[in-house]
Amino acid sequence: MNKKAELVVDEKALLGEGPSWDEQEEVLYWVDIMGKNIHRYNPGKQTNQTLSAGQEPGAVVVHKNSELIAAMQHGFYLIDFDEAVFTPITDPEEHLSGNRFNDGKCDPAGRFWAGTMAYDKQKDQAALYCLEADHTVAQKIDNIGISNGLAWNAEQTSMYYIDTPTLQVSAFDYDVKSGSISNRRTIITFSGTEGRPDGMTIDAEGMLWIAHYGGWKVSRWNPGTSECLEEIEVPASQVTSCVFGGRDLKTLYITTARNSLREEQMQQEPHAGGLFAVDLDVKGTLSDRFG
Repeated sequence: MNKKAELVVDEKALLGEGPSWDEQEEVLYWVDIMGKNIHRYNPGKQTNQTLSAGQEPGAVVVHKNSELIAAMQHGFYLIDFDEAVFTPITDPEEHLSGNRFNDGKCDPAGRFWAGTMAYDKQKDQAALYCLEADHTVAQKIDNIGISNGLAWNAEQTSMYYIDTPTLQVSAFDYDVKSGSISNRRTIITFSGTEGRPDGMTIDAEGMLWIAHYGGWKVSRWNPGTSECLEEIEVPASQVTSCVFGGRDLKTLYITTARNSLREEQMQQEPHAGGLFAVDLDVKGTLSDRFG
């Protein structure tokens, strides 16, 4: 029988996304892109603090203490969450006003990989970038539709990546020293009938967990055999991303959206846009920190 995720924050975010676990403070950072908010959820205290970003935040990663690095509508920023201070770093797409940053996360070396998308959803307008610790930025992939989920294996030899409109998960050979990627290949293809692949994370056994946007679930996949192993039901149709957290890294936190739901759909899924969680038997992986 499938496990079911339970509501932990009834936030009603327009477009919840980008969850990242801070293992030192035992808090979860996540964003509401269209609501222009950055959230910090403390499961111990069951509190959810909100910081207004003033623009659309695609993803945040932990740097140190309450400092975050964010990929936002207008590029990369250093953010002090406690002090509500935003310091711009660089905007590689300053010339592309029709784009914004979407999903992103840090690799095992502490580089922040984050990709963009076009507001009008054009298929080839976006790119994937990599921000180094010295704040230099490089474009890694171009001609992307909607840049989404990222994950790296424990051996630090493979990077997994989702460009949502392709309905595919790609694998790359990955060099942790240089940050170079090569040999792109498709390892999983979604049918499209059970939602589209969105955000992604990886567990301690090297299996991928993928959010189904429009599919009411998160699924677990073996990247070596392309086999779907397990599904987690989510009481919201627009499932956007997931990450492991909790003291033992066995809680899967799941973000959702409500931005394009019609009135009758809202009645069917009143907690859409909430943050959900499910306790699992498998252990997850830590969210890597910037720098």
